[in-house]
Amino acid sequence: MQINLTHRPSYTHLVVELSAGETIMAEPGAMVSHSPSVSIETGSTGDGLLSTATSMLGGESAFANEFTAEGEPGTVTLSPPTPGDIQHHELDGNTLYAVDGAYLASDLNIDIGSDFGGLESMLSGASLTPLALNGTGNVFIEAFGGIETVNLGRGESYVVDNDHVVAWEGSVDFDARRVGGLKSTMLSGEGLVMDFTGPGTVWYQTRGLDTFTESIVETMPNTGDDGGGGFNIEF
Repeated sequence: MQINLTHRPSYTHLVVELSAGETIMAEPGAMVSHSPSVSIETGSTGDGLLSTATSMLGGESAFANEFTAEGEPGTVTLSPPTPGDIQHHELDGNTLYAVDGAYLASDLNIDIGSDFGGLESMLSGASLTPLALNGTGNVFIEAFGGIETVNLGRGESYVVDNDHVVAWEGSVDFDARRVGGLKSTMLSGEGLVMDFTGPGTVWYQTRGLDTFTESIVETMPNTGDDGGGGFNIEF
């Protein structure tokens, strides 16, 4: 399997060259194009992840697409649904945690499940069940915007806004908390953050999808009750 990331960092494509018989698994809707020799099969992921409870809490689909080069080599091109970058990570029997919507693709032998991994804070209005990616092989995570890497030494801590967190290694301790009270949250625009403590690596995205969506909605005209022009958008 040969891997190439093109159009980085704003509109990254993951181009995977498969040898005959090789397979890569990807989230639904990620496929951009593929060779005629590549077949597509839809199935559940890993240990059934994205099984009912997890898909409801973790935000991922209960199914993934498997792309296999049948009889001869073939190429598959994948991309995230939003503008941004893709991070390649190689697992060697360890664990990588990814937030809702950050999983793009992986080798077929990567086991995907849900794991609270020490996250004890299930805060009101925030679904914080990370996906646990386990095994040996390639994993690809997606981001809205660019991806920043933070390498933490043992005992070293770092705080990231929940809307910007992408992934972190299994060796990193993590938790979530509210910032300040209701008044300070409303005034500052901040609310939920995640605390990470090393050793290990944390990845975060340079843009927040929730914040971006809210800024778009705020600029949309509203018809109101007087039947005037414009339109309403609900998310």
